[in-house]
Amino acid sequence: MSASRGSSHDPFPSHGPEGAAALLDAMEDAAAAIYCLTAGGSVVWTNASARRLGALGGLPAVDGRSIGEVVDAVITTGRSESLSGPMGDGGQVVTAVVRPLRVSGGPGAIVVLDHDQRDADPSSWPPTSEDGVEAAQSSLLPPFLPMLPDLALAGSYHRATSVRAAGGDWYDAVPLGDGRVALVVGDAVGHGVSAAGAMSRLRGAMRSTALRDPSPPAVLGNLDAFATQMEDVEGASVFYAVLDAGTGELAYTAAGHPAPLVVGSDGGAEFLPVVPRPPLGSLPGAEIPVHRHVLEHGATLVLFSNGALVGAGSDYLVALDRLVAASRGVLARPDVADPETAPGLAAAIAERIRRPEEWPDDIAVLVAHRRATRPEPLHLELLAVPASLPGIRRRLTAWLTDLGMNENDRVGVMVAVGEACANAAEHAYRDAEPGPMSVRADVDVDGVLTVRVRDRGTWRPPDRDPGDRGRGLLIMRQLVDGVSLDDVDGTTVTLTSRLRRNSEDPQAATGEVEGASVVVDREGACPVVRAAGILDERNADQLRIRLLEASRGGTARVELDLAGVTLFSSAAVRVVLAVARIAREEGWQLVVHATAGGVTRHVLEISGLGGLVDLR
Repeated sequence: MSASRGSSHDPFPSHGPEGAAALLDAMEDAAAAIYCLTAGGSVVWTNASARRLGALGGLPAVDGRSIGEVVDAVITTGRSESLSGPMGDGGQVVTAVVRPLRVSGGPGAIVVLDHDQRDADPSSWPPTSEDGVEAAQSSLLPPFLPMLPDLALAGSYHRATSVRAAGGDWYDAVPLGDGRVALVVGDAVGHGVSAAGAMSRLRGAMRSTALRDPSPPAVLGNLDAFATQMEDVEGASVFYAVLDAGTGELAYTAAGHPAPLVVGSDGGAEFLPVVPRPPLGSLPGAEIPVHRHVLEHGATLVLFSNGALVGAGSDYLVALDRLVAASRGVLARPDVADPETAPGLAAAIAERIRRPEEWPDDIAVLVAHRRATRPEPLHLELLAVPASLPGIRRRLTAWLTDLGMNENDRVGVMVAVGEACANAAEHAYRDAEPGPMSVRADVDVDGVLTVRVRDRGTWRPPDRDPGDRGRGLLIMRQLVDGVSLDDVDGTTVTLTSRLRRNSEDPQAATGEVEGASVVVDREGACPVVRAAGILDERNADQLRIRLLEASRGGTARVELDLAGVTLFSSAAVRVVLAVARIAREEGWQLVVHATAGGVTRHVLEISGLGGLVDLR
């Protein structure tokens, strides 16, 4: 957490560095005032809205009660308290929720002070922000889902119309090895940033257990025990399943959560049977029933949070029918004849469920489609000459696109494979007639892509200082997960990269996603990567891949132009930092253009990049 955001202490040590950072970033811009305090009322962290109240003299009083006194009572008893009423002496009506929390390793509390939007003057503090809770929720959901050859996954989260009803719904998919994946959808109790925090802890506990013992009884039993120790997690509902993508075998269980829907390849739909069980922590030691189902080839499993079944009045059957109709309607679209490559599948189902004018609760949707057929491996046999390279690019691009690989990852693989093939074409048969070159690409059951480029020539180790040539291996290692070389009977370069699919934006189905434009301008003395728009977690990878592509994996000089960027997130800072380090190791300095006095330049300067890059 940067010094500009209150105290430098981490008030959430149990989250781990990444979880804490994501939660703090989300809480910083929330409309509610948020305080983290130790015993005795010492403030260790506040968000922007709370800091605006500093002029009122520390912690404000609500309905005549001192927040500091309420904090002491909560720490002593271990039980949460809430109070509503005027803030200060006859001020605006607010609601304060105080929960016990370990802060900086000791007893403490978190205070969420929210104003009543029904009574507030729109011009008064704090400013309304529908993005705060959504940012908190979205930042804690998985940015990517595993991508398996036998299974297509898609996930999407949609906030409730009212920000006061948002927060707490979540989904996840955890690769377990051997073609198995854990699928989970849940709903934490409550709303707002506190519900997002509870969801984060619940998701972390689920992943921790699933990676040790993924069986439904072990995971649900651990979550049940966890919920009894965490008051804000108690009462949460969850559906958990383990799916073998190769065989279609599904083992699942649920706690206070509705059963998922299965839509067959023929359009038939059924809800899977689930024995009712109390929500997490409600009845410790309750039996954990495990159910089994075989997901047929071409069938689609639709998991959803409780929010998908609201808005139908008191008629539960109407809500179920609406969910069936929405799922069948999306899967029957002409452009979803091949569901695993159709964009926005989960988002489209959620949008069909929601009424366009309003929706009273969050919706999380996770879709798992079992492919009817597994993609065939790609095998190319060509002559190792430069003229063969365009054909390899065309065939490999088409094959990777059919897999459903996103553009950024696809470009990285293409550049790496291009370097391996170019090395073979230029060096394998030097001083001899050109010989054969083969390219083989396949994906294993866990979604790991392997591309092997082989020639029958002679391996030549690169010179100690090869200049602009002989950097192929370095370039490849910057662009894919793994590179190995075997020089027995010719040269075989093996490239590996784990496939992943972006989680879907709620607006992806309508094409209204506001994003970034990142292009490479090659007209000048060296390439210039020009970025514009929003560089956040979703598209910072686009910046990374373009920088590495333009700089040939960091081996050639490149400049970065950020003048058109409207939002420069910490994810984008990490990209610039990584490329700047590579440049320094290669003996050149990354030039970054950012408008003087602008927010982007300020972010670069406070992140310590001013001395690492040439900032202009």
